[in-house]
Formats: sequence, C-alpha cells, structure tokens
Amino acid sequence: MTFIGELKEQFRKGTNLLKLIYINAAVFIVMAVLQIISVLSNNPNISSSVVEFLAVPASFSALILKPWTVITYMFLHESFWHILFNMLWLYWFGRIFSDYFDQKKLVSVYVMGGLAGSLLYILSFNIFPAFSEIIHVSIALGASASVMAIVIATAAYVPDYSVHLFLLGRVKVKYIAIGIFLLTSVFDFSVNTGGKIAHIGGAILGYVYAIRYKQGKDTGRWINRLLDTIATWFKPRKKMEVSYKKPMTDLEYNKIKADHQEKIDKILEKIAKGGYDSLTKEEKEILFKESQK
Repeated sequence: MTFIGELKEQFRKGTNLLKLIYINAAVFIVMAVLQIISVLSNNPNISSSVVEFLAVPASFSALILKPWTVITYMFLHESFWHILFNMLWLYWFGRIFSDYFDQKKLVSVYVMGGLAGSLLYILSFNIFPAFSEIIHVSIALGASASVMAIVIATAAYVPDYSVHLFLLGRVKVKYIAIGIFLLTSVFDFSVNTGGKIAHIGGAILGYVYAIRYKQGKDTGRWINRLLDTIATWFKPRKKMEVSYKKPMTDLEYNKIKADHQEKIDKILEKIAKGGYDSLTKEEKEILFKESQK
C-alpha cells in the first residue's frame, strides 16, 4: 500500500477526533506548499488569495459573497505555532471529552464553537467603534474558537476531572481551562483582538452546551443530523443488479404447462380414491392456488 493509501486508510478508520486533526493538518500543509510556490514564483497573491477565499471576513458585505467561510475558517492556519497549540489542546481535551460524549458530539461542538466564534467576531466588528477603520480588511482564521468550545465544554461538564502535569502534579481540568482561556482570550486583549473575541464566542458555546447537556438537552443535535445528511451525499450508491432472463420458447412453455396439469390430475385422482384428507400439506396448497386462478 502506498503512503497516500495508508493515510486514507488511517483517516477512514480513525476517530472523529483524529479526523479533525488530519483535516486541519492537511489544509495547513496545502497552505505551506502554496506559500513556497508564492515565494519561488515571486507572486504572493497565490497564497494570500486562498487565505482570503477561506478566512471569514468581518464585513457583512464581504461575508454575503463568501458565506462558506464561517465553516472553512475553522480549519485554516498559516502559523506553525498556531496550528500546533490548537491541535495539542484539541487532542488532549478531545480525548477527555470523548470519554463522556460520543464522537458525533465532538464534531458538533467543534463546528458550533467555530460558528459561535465567527458570529461574535463579526457582530463585534460591526458594532464597536474601535473596529470601524479596519472592518473592511479584517479576517479571522484558525480552529481556536472550535477548540476553546471543546476545552470549556469538557471543563464545565467534568470540572473535577484531574490530569497529571509536569512539575505541577495532579491538576483539575477546570483550572487548566480557566488558565487557557485567560492566556489566549483575555490577557493582552489589544493584540489579535478579533481572534480573542472569537475565542470568547467559542468558550460561551462550550459552556452553554455542557450545562444544557447536564439538563438532558443536546444543543448540537441539529448539527449531527445535518452532518449525517451531508455524509449520505458522498456515500456510493449500491449498484442495481439487473438480470436478463432468456425468453421461454413455445416448446418449453407447453412442457411446463403439461407437467403442471399432470400434477393436478394426480392430486384429483388421489382425492377420488382417499378423499381430501389424504392429501399432503404441499398438495393442498397446490390445489388451493389452482382454485384461485
């Protein structure tokens, strides 16, 4: 099996957590290749145009022309450190999340967290005066909002779950989640403000999801149904098997008809000699079907 074939097989058999990581990694590698091509061809528009095509814009007028970006942006990274830390947090908290929720819920929280992050980002840039001068050029990208939703949902659902951290020992996930949220979404708010706002949107979604799930309500059920529907579009349809039956000749037809009549005659003769009760169950069924013709 080729290297590409092995990757496809691992992706097919992998959990949804690994699939999310694979998709993010694949998009990052493609973007890295495009950046190399841009540098070698001295044409920076090659990679930048793809980023603009996939990243979610803050401007409503731009978003109307690129509505798909509210989904694609959450799989797009340009910086190695950006994707590295996002995927590490996704993997660590995704494993804990998967111990208490199924794999479909992991995907739904990831997607809803990304949607919530983009929504808060877009609304903030269109509401607050601080962004009026940059709204038409601002874009957001990265899985941070989606990952934050999973981090906060996990911490809100099992706050006392503890993990072992190097030099710190056992630490409850609620404290780790709070630390991640403060470091990535609150501190130094003037730097990457749009990204931090998206993080907050993802965190809010994750918290609300966990609380409502404790109440017996699955906020992401609609996402699961939508994803199941989309998945059916890509499943190969079973080929219809068509069998061709050779037409029956007159000789064959007459022979079958004669054999059947001979069987009926024998049954009638048996009735004449021993009565109806002398017939077997099969003979009674044959006689009944014949009477219905």
